[in-house]
Amino acid sequence: MINQQIKSELMEKLRVELPVLRARLGISQERAAEIIGISRQTYNAIETGKREMTWPIFLSMVAFFQNNEQTKPMLDQISGFNEKLLKVIELPEN
Repeated sequence: MINQQIKSELMEKLRVELPVLRARLGISQERAAEIIGISRQTYNAIETGKREMTWPIFLSMVAFFQNNEQTKPMLDQISGFNEKLLKVIELPEN
């Protein structure tokens, strides 16, 4: 229950930052979607808040943006993001 709440908070924090992260890299929604492994339509719906992202999509996005030297500092600056992500990873699923 707590784990799911934290996951939802993390996914929303990332969703809000997606346009800025993508702009920092100078890539289109289509290119970001291709890298992450989803359709452009799905990416657009997530970025605009019309669709919630799944946990696997979230993890793919985090892996992509954290492994990019231009966007990693931006993720590090999202309040509580890294701490909550570690908490979810360390908590057993209930």
